Amino acid sequence: MPWLITKYVITAAIVVVVSEVAKRSDRLGALLASLPLVTILALTWLHIEKQPAATITHHAWYTFWYVVPTLPMFLAFPWLFNKWGFWPALAASAVLTIACFGAFALAVKPLGIKLL
Repeated sequence: MPWLITKYVITAAIVVVVSEVAKRSDRLGALLASLPLVTILALTWLHIEKQPAATITHHAWYTFWYVVPTLPMFLAFPWLFNKWGFWPALAASAVLTIACFGAFALAVKPLGIKLL
């Protein structure tokens, strides 16, 4: 249990730091947010918890494929936010991401990459 609490505290602290930096500098905050911090943490936790190498490498492999269809959201959200406001833009961006993910999963399936 102490290990789980430690993981939560470290992970939450990183998210808080990123959001606090973003309040002071939009560019630096975006740079930090664009780093694969969650993936680095997940890979680190998996390694520390002595998960098999296959589990760790598969996590990194699939993370790459799951990130690609999320990229259009980062272009759509600012445009939608200016037109509709925060919550509608966020919701529409989420729907766009889901649609992009479904289309992307179908597109890479013939390459032997099974995302769904």
